[in-house]
Amino acid sequence: MTKEVLVSISGLQFELDEKETEAIEVICPGEYYFRNGKHYIIYEELIEEEGIHAVTKCTLKITDKQVDLVKKGTSNVHMVFELGKNHMTYYNTPFGDLMMGITTTDISLTKEGEDFTTLLADLSYALDINYEFAANCTLKIKVQSK
Repeated sequence: MTKEVLVSISGLQFELDEKETEAIEVICPGEYYFRNGKHYIIYEELIEEEGIHAVTKCTLKITDKQVDLVKKGTSNVHMVFELGKNHMTYYNTPFGDLMMGITTTDISLTKEGEDFTTLLADLSYALDINYEFAANCTLKIKVQSK
């Protein structure tokens, strides 16, 4: 894996009735590091919504059993995805703070390419907002050498 990478993050939220879904997708350049048995990916998200134009700095830390996502900028959050555990965190947004609960039900980590050119992480989790169930979610993270 090279230092310069392309980061693709896509996710789906399934509402209670499983009929409505909300999709997100972010594709941006980033940097990759491997230290102490952990994959680190650093990238920036450009936020453009409701008159807001800002950059949020993001750091992913990935191991076989846990994925951490830290965002700092317009919105601030430290999300922890750890198999079989519930992690609570505050999600600070320009519109107010939310208490989020993340209960991870599946984590899959795959390295692809002859010389390890792609890292894939697939996550499934239940999302609670302000102590109430909000949705079942999936998150797919793809980090590919440029």
